[in-house]
Amino acid sequence: MPKHTAGSILAQARGFMESCILLTAGELDLFTILSRRPATAVEIAASLGGDERAVRTLLDAVTALGYLQKSDGVYRCAEGISELLSADSEESVLPMVHHMMGGYRSWGRLTQKVRGASGDEDRPVGFDDPARLKAFIGGMHVVSRDRTRQVAETVAPRDDERMLDVGGASGSYVMAFLERAPGMVATLFDRPPVVEMARQRLGDAGLLDRVTLAPGDFYVDELPGGHSLALVSAIIHQNSYEQNVELFGKVFRALEPGGRILVRDHVLDPDRTTPVAGAIFAINMLVNTEGGGCYTFDEIREGLEEAGFIDVRLLQRDQVMDGLVEARRPRA
Repeated sequence: MPKHTAGSILAQARGFMESCILLTAGELDLFTILSRRPATAVEIAASLGGDERAVRTLLDAVTALGYLQKSDGVYRCAEGISELLSADSEESVLPMVHHMMGGYRSWGRLTQKVRGASGDEDRPVGFDDPARLKAFIGGMHVVSRDRTRQVAETVAPRDDERMLDVGGASGSYVMAFLERAPGMVATLFDRPPVVEMARQRLGDAGLLDRVTLAPGDFYVDELPGGHSLALVSAIIHQNSYEQNVELFGKVFRALEPGGRILVRDHVLDPDRTTPVAGAIFAINMLVNTEGGGCYTFDEIREGLEEAGFIDVRLLQRDQVMDGLVEARRPRA
């Protein structure tokens, strides 16, 4: 554990300031504007319909953080920033920045939440808002791109397996698993608007002939059956323990005898303080969900066994929401 000093404490306490600058710049789409052409504060304020003094102050702070360059009052994106933060770039992490702005607002409810007040009147707009849903799905694709192949390599799917991706978003994991096992076919299950996002991405990748798209809501609907491998990726943290047992039961019924379930999520150590990323993310679930949180391996194992699974094991220890738990449906 780090040894804190007065300086380190105050540095951490004011860490929100730099975050807020970046998140606001992303929400205003400044990087997209400046990736298209350099501009002055006056021009950007006019395009935003904003306050000139406030816009100039923000642009100067964003420049000080290294995201922009300024010369003779004209601002432009620093080298490499357009690719990372412009909406025009396929490699952009801007969707996740947009998603994190929603998280920034909800984290302001933490003291209220700990004191026992609901604060529901301040709860952020949910994923029924199409713009926020699109940002979330886009953000998940961005952050998962480098992880999906590693997970597929660890899981080692077989050509003869039929995969079910529960809450499969735009298909990042389906694509990685199908690449790893060229003979595999898959079903992607998610809400109807998300399935349409997956249809486009999987179509662009030439994989629609190997994927069945199944719209639905796993909180309400049963899952399509006849599968031998099911992936539940980055879902259990948003649920209570009881909701997870119910979901595991639906996966159990969707698997053929002998089929296996894979759970990818934060997997806390027994003391619940490590890994650090998991302990921090549990706060995110505290302020954003009714009963969600991060779970230990024993809690995940107990939930799976309650749903009927056997042979529960930890395939991969968690560092940054990459813990992997595997279990099997009995053959008889």
